[in-house]
Amino acid sequence: MRAMSCATPGWGTSCVPMTPDRGEVTDDAILGGRMRLFQPRRGHRFGHDAILLAAATPARAGDRVAELGAGVGAASLALLARSPDADVTLVEIDPALTALAMENISRNGLQNRARAVTLDAASPAQAFENAGLRAGSFDQVLMNPPFNDPSLQASPDPARRTAHMAADNTLRTWLDAAEVLLRPAGGVSLIWRANGEDLVLRELAKGFGAAAIRPVHSAPAQPAIRILVHAVKGAPAALRRLPGLILADQDRCPSAEAEAILRGGMSLSMTD
Repeated sequence: MRAMSCATPGWGTSCVPMTPDRGEVTDDAILGGRMRLFQPRRGHRFGHDAILLAAATPARAGDRVAELGAGVGAASLALLARSPDADVTLVEIDPALTALAMENISRNGLQNRARAVTLDAASPAQAFENAGLRAGSFDQVLMNPPFNDPSLQASPDPARRTAHMAADNTLRTWLDAAEVLLRPAGGVSLIWRANGEDLVLRELAKGFGAAAIRPVHSAPAQPAIRILVHAVKGAPAALRRLPGLILADQDRCPSAEAEAILRGGMSLSMTD
């Protein structure tokens, strides 16, 4: 017998028929319903971070883009929604999420511009080559690495724990992979917890420069909760601090800029 799976509203969730081997999956909307994605009902689920990361990735027409830790593809598909001539390869360690990513690519009509592979970001360069990700061939890499402090209480759900909890060398490992994949002067974009800015800048200094940081605030006068970062492979050391993005006003209503990004798919400049 086929069961039905639902989740609470918020991203435009609806029920979809399930099969025993597929597990519980919800059907959710992003970008105000312009795209729909299947994702696991339990474990790691995409949210605002993925859409903000996509908005802050400066992909241009003809760019080859790789996403590390792509999950079910929310960031990459949001990027493709506003960059119609980009080409994206999604890299995800969990084969079940890779399968959902491939399905999401197909159902949104993006199979000619995107593909998903099962691969650990910590894999050696040869494994990336074998999966079709040739060293030095990408213009942009985006990533949302696990960034929660491992000293904090971890989720009991294994998939959610893997997606959120950072090992001591997580960021270094992912940046090393990005550096290998990127062409000279290619760009890396990432989102990280705001209180980890010093770590991000320290690790970027080992291969990247011209860094730009834009803080993300939940509301006016509140400390930043995230930072969006863009840097350039092999560029001279430099740092630009950009104005913060405010997600909601004092009454907790979404700001006009946040609405334009999260629902309208607007890009978020990392140059001014």
